[in-house]
Amino acid sequence: MANANVINVTDATFDAEVIKSDKPVLVDFWAPWCGPCVQLGPVIDQIADATVGRAKVAKVNIDDNAEIAARYRIRAIPALLLFKGGEVAEQLSTRSKSDIVAKLEALA
Repeated sequence: MANANVINVTDATFDAEVIKSDKPVLVDFWAPWCGPCVQLGPVIDQIADATVGRAKVAKVNIDDNAEIAARYRIRAIPALLLFKGGEVAEQLSTRSKSDIVAKLEALA
């Protein structure tokens, strides 16, 4: 079931939803065949719920949106990028919900 607080962005909507956002954005690059990506999904949903109004959370399916994945040189998934002011602020290696929420809120 889709979480209303998570935005599914595409090659066509990425700039409007992420680059031009006035809030920090966590972008989860994923694919449906990726086991670790699927396992991370509920954590991404919880992060979105925990940061409503202060940050945005977006997902990019790399199979359907290869242009964006190539632009940010995504070679392994899941990949989590934090954007602030249209730029990549950080590439996250952590999968800890509390760490990710803290990093998002520090940028807000």
